[in-house]
Amino acid sequence: MQYGVGDYVLSVFKLFAGLGAFLIGFKLLSENIEKLAANNLRRWFDKTSKSRLAGVGIGTVTTALVQSSATTTVMVVGFVNVGIMSLYQATAIIMGANIGTTITAQIAAFRAFEIMPYVAFFACVGIFMDMLSKNERVKTVGLLIGGFGLIFLGLDYMSDAVSFYQDVPAIQNFLSGVDNAFLLLLVGIVFTAIVQSSSVITSLVIVMVGAGLSIGSEPNDVLFLILGSNIGSCITAILSSLGANTNAKRASLIHLMFNVAGTIVFATLLLCWRDFMSMTFMRWFSKPETQVAMFHTFFNLTCTCLFLPFVNVFVKVATKVIPERKGQEPTDALLLDERFIKTPGIAVNQANKAAARMADLAMESLHTAFGGFIAGEENAKEKVDELNARVAELEKRIVSYLIKISASDLSLHDERLISAIHNATGDIIRISELADNLTKYTRNCRRDNIEFSRGVLKSLEAMYDKIQLLYENTMKAFGEKDVTALKAVDSVEEEIDAARKEMVKDHIRRLNEGKCKPSSSGVFINLVGNLERAADHLTYVAHAFD
Repeated sequence: MQYGVGDYVLSVFKLFAGLGAFLIGFKLLSENIEKLAANNLRRWFDKTSKSRLAGVGIGTVTTALVQSSATTTVMVVGFVNVGIMSLYQATAIIMGANIGTTITAQIAAFRAFEIMPYVAFFACVGIFMDMLSKNERVKTVGLLIGGFGLIFLGLDYMSDAVSFYQDVPAIQNFLSGVDNAFLLLLVGIVFTAIVQSSSVITSLVIVMVGAGLSIGSEPNDVLFLILGSNIGSCITAILSSLGANTNAKRASLIHLMFNVAGTIVFATLLLCWRDFMSMTFMRWFSKPETQVAMFHTFFNLTCTCLFLPFVNVFVKVATKVIPERKGQEPTDALLLDERFIKTPGIAVNQANKAAARMADLAMESLHTAFGGFIAGEENAKEKVDELNARVAELEKRIVSYLIKISASDLSLHDERLISAIHNATGDIIRISELADNLTKYTRNCRRDNIEFSRGVLKSLEAMYDKIQLLYENTMKAFGEKDVTALKAVDSVEEEIDAARKEMVKDHIRRLNEGKCKPSSSGVFINLVGNLERAADHLTYVAHAFD
């Protein structure tokens, strides 16, 4: 059959149109699964186990949910960068991510079965769920279902476009003539590095073989594209690690080493065993799409089982290749790694941790200022000023980070968390400002020669001890989301209020008895008032997520 230029142009347009629907479908599917599973993702990455198998499981499930090993690996690089995940944990999770990414190929292979009209109908069902429902969870599920339908519509459209080339001998001959294993491997690497998604390349290969196009002269040849795509997928993590700390760079190197090692093993196998595909997957599965998808899964499972016992070796090699650099000091804002913004649920959790760090600094400032007052040391102000500057800088970074997260498509739950963190940072700033006030009272006492009795100082220390207890419970409520701590927060806050009233009352009594100088009233009453206000702000922080 003779085709005109217009037919070729139309087929190319159909191919890219199908690819566009496929990618949008995966975007909708992964984003909305992530919304539904955001809390679980946070828990998994917060409680990364030292068990290698647990790490593999976390990597597999997370990648299956977000539909991208690159996304999972970038998150892992981010966690290693902020120091909350070790290289050993990261290596196991990266191995699991390679298994999880094979779900994409399995979904693409579904089109080999006669289910297309039924599954594609999900696109219609999902969009109507989103349009007609006012419930956020239902809308999220609707978009998830709609994305699933779009994936199959895109696959079907791509398949129709690729099928056109079955009747073009020149193209058939060209594809079947490319039988150089190393060239096919290189093509897989380069194209995956360009699109930064092994899932896209693997799905396109599955569509091509499903449409009857033969790649290479032997059944094994097409598999070299799959092997190359695994190496090409490392580019995202490598780019992500640029500018990160030494351990983050090591994590991306481990990802590359693992994929290259697996590719070398399987490339050697395929080159030595020319009948591998025809004697295994082609015998076990009748559909070409399923054969390629099952090989992809088999390859990643085997590599993980093969190399998991050698996690320590990967870590040691990465440590040797990328030695520790001197002078690397962690900063307060390190938790606000922008790699997490692509996964808003994780990013919000990191912002919450940064706010908790900000509270630590503010309370350290208050503690320094109070200690300076008790000891009568004005030089405490230097330390307080330094800490307050760090608090203010961290607050700016947190607000900027939250604004960037807000630009993403967020769940209502995450929107509420962002609002709560905004409010909490405002209260934390107030605590650092109150610490600065305390240094002024120390200066006034030295200037006006005001002294307080040991009994008065002890009552102030007792009040401050209650503030420290309040702070500990506040961090349980705010940092650890322990709602049971709120009762303790409210109880201690009431005790502090009562202590302030009693202390002011005792001070007035001492004034009337002539035991205190009138000039001390301004300092003492304002001091206990400031301490009570610090307690109030801590209480507001504790209740931020109510």
